[in-house]
Amino acid sequence: MSDWFFRQGGRSRIIDWLDGLAWVDQKMFAAIEAVRNSFNAASSWFARLRLTGSRRLLNELASEAVSLLCGGFIVLYALAIPAFEEADEAKWMTTGQYSVTFVDRSNTEIGFRGIKIDDAVPLDEIPDHVIRATLATEDRRFFEHYGVDLFGTLRALIENVRANDVVQGGSTLTQQLAKNLFLSSERSITRKIKEAFLAIWLEARLSKQEILKLYLDRAYMGGGAFGVEAAAQFYFGKSIREVTLAEAAMMAGLYKAPTKYAPHVNLPAARARANEVLSNLVEAGFYTSGEVYAARLKPATPIEQVKSDAPDWFLDLAFEEVQQIMRGRGDYILTVRTTVDLDLQQSAEQVLTSTVRRFGRSNNFRTGALVALEPSGAVRAIVGGVDYGESQFNRATRARRQPGSSFKTYVYAAALENGLSPRAVLRDSPVRCGRWSPKNYNGSTGSGRRISLTDAFRRSLNTTAVRLSLNVGRKEMVSYVEKLGLRGVRPSCSIALGDTGITPLEHTGGYAVFANGGREARPFSVLEITNSRGQRVFVRSRDRKAPKQIIPRRVVERTNQLMYSVVTAGTGRRAAIDFTHAVGKTGTSSSYRDAWFMGFTGQYVVGVWFGNDNYRPMRRRGGGVTGGSYPAQTWKAFMEVAHKSMNIPTIPGLSTHPRQVAEKQRLAAVAARDPALADARQAAVDRASSISDKTATVVRAIADNLERARTEKPTVAPSATASRRPDRRASATGSSRPVQTR
Repeated sequence: MSDWFFRQGGRSRIIDWLDGLAWVDQKMFAAIEAVRNSFNAASSWFARLRLTGSRRLLNELASEAVSLLCGGFIVLYALAIPAFEEADEAKWMTTGQYSVTFVDRSNTEIGFRGIKIDDAVPLDEIPDHVIRATLATEDRRFFEHYGVDLFGTLRALIENVRANDVVQGGSTLTQQLAKNLFLSSERSITRKIKEAFLAIWLEARLSKQEILKLYLDRAYMGGGAFGVEAAAQFYFGKSIREVTLAEAAMMAGLYKAPTKYAPHVNLPAARARANEVLSNLVEAGFYTSGEVYAARLKPATPIEQVKSDAPDWFLDLAFEEVQQIMRGRGDYILTVRTTVDLDLQQSAEQVLTSTVRRFGRSNNFRTGALVALEPSGAVRAIVGGVDYGESQFNRATRARRQPGSSFKTYVYAAALENGLSPRAVLRDSPVRCGRWSPKNYNGSTGSGRRISLTDAFRRSLNTTAVRLSLNVGRKEMVSYVEKLGLRGVRPSCSIALGDTGITPLEHTGGYAVFANGGREARPFSVLEITNSRGQRVFVRSRDRKAPKQIIPRRVVERTNQLMYSVVTAGTGRRAAIDFTHAVGKTGTSSSYRDAWFMGFTGQYVVGVWFGNDNYRPMRRRGGGVTGGSYPAQTWKAFMEVAHKSMNIPTIPGLSTHPRQVAEKQRLAAVAARDPALADARQAAVDRASSISDKTATVVRAIADNLERARTEKPTVAPSATASRRPDRRASATGSSRPVQTR
């Protein structure tokens, strides 16, 4: 083999591997040496730049500043993302285009929202003194900053520290516009951060003139008026083109607190505030002292106003619903027929405000919300706070608060639908979900006793509710409440205790399903929409599908019987009404941050919430502010005023109330004696249900007098009005401690 190989000349073709390896090694060494020499040369060159002493210190500081700047940009970008998600261009470009006139169910005009496109005053026609008064008061450096005024913010901070109070605001005019366009009025750090980023975004998209015009058109000026043109018409009965310097100063003073400085509410305060605006004009260099002297000498006098009963909370809700319905349709000048009942709206505002003002300070709660629906979901009244002029943040539709034990109604309903028997006996024993174990309101983890389903719900035991939710399944519970209209509920271990924030409107809509027998009941406020050409572009009965059955009737009836036990012998006894059956559930979140009462009669579904915007706990001593205290009392006070006749439907699962039975028997006896009189009296009662309380009482009294005059031996029975005279103090008091309300 080898001889053959060599004879073929193979030796001459053998590769010299050692020589090749030596060549590779030489080249690698040369490359490494070249890199080393280059590095040494570069090091020698940079060595000439070596700094010492103060120069080195400055260089180190600059390096650190660059590092911090890069990190700051990353943090700012992370903070900017949520803000830019709020910046829906279609929203700020089209919201102002809507011109919506609202009417009630009888086509009586009740209010207006949006900007009248045909009547909008161009910026160049707005008087110079109006613009100067606005800038001198709200943002003197408006044409110098780029959305956020660092110098102005620092100046305001210094002045506030000196005065030990909030005497100046740091928000620029652009920041205020960003809040009006995209954000709510909720006071929080998150909102301020979003506001700053959106202000910069607006400055990049719009000119200063466009920003100023939008601000003058969108600012709330009190009395339900948005924008300077509407405010001039409302307060002075003239166009903004015609206002004087004194009137412009008074209007500019409204930006800070429309209700506090509204001239038709407190004229001395409005004039004092206008005087401050005139001083601001002088300090800003826009006018001299002599030029504003006449305005000081002769202050503005507003025209006399007829008291406005515009249901502003409801109009805001309806306006949002209109925009959702009409998005992309191209019609902007609209007339909308709504579901509101103005008498109920006024009663709701009075009841809620009375409770907060009488008991809020001593019990450490500052605000609340009330929602009244028909079982179908039609919104009849809605209150989103104590004072709309002070804060337009609608807590009934936007505040997501923990419902506490009022959420247990859904848990028990789901358990009943999944096979739990109404006659079931539960055990009040400890239960665990991972490392967490719930405690009852009294602090125990369970007594170990056997307890009926009704007693467990009536006493609002946390242990049994958590056990039921785990038996149903946490994800299944989320799906169950979502079909009722509740959004954002998390499948946590404590889902049965209402640990996820929901809005009062959503919560009330969920209870409406049980009031109507199990059909879907999404809250709505719009019945019909008509465009400027008189065309009915939306009719709810025509354009919306009939509500479907989402909970079996038998489950609804059994759940209502459980809620009935809460009002008759449980934590909600203060909500009991003597002329009709009422059912409901109390709720109190952890640390007494939220207090609820959710319930209904056969006619209305009402939810009441009390708490604080900053989530501060309410009073804890003496049983604390719980769902069974002020919320239940407020709920009862409203219901006593809301029901204007005894013709109230029966709650599914319950029998007719004895008082209602007696009233029907009385009316039947009257009809047997004199059918014409019975018809006249029923017509009077029906008419009374759509007019004010005083008039309703008079109508019923007239009808009863007619009956007595025509009947020799009238049937002795209490009338509907006498049996339930409404408490005009709006909120009944009571100091007895509830059994348990968590």
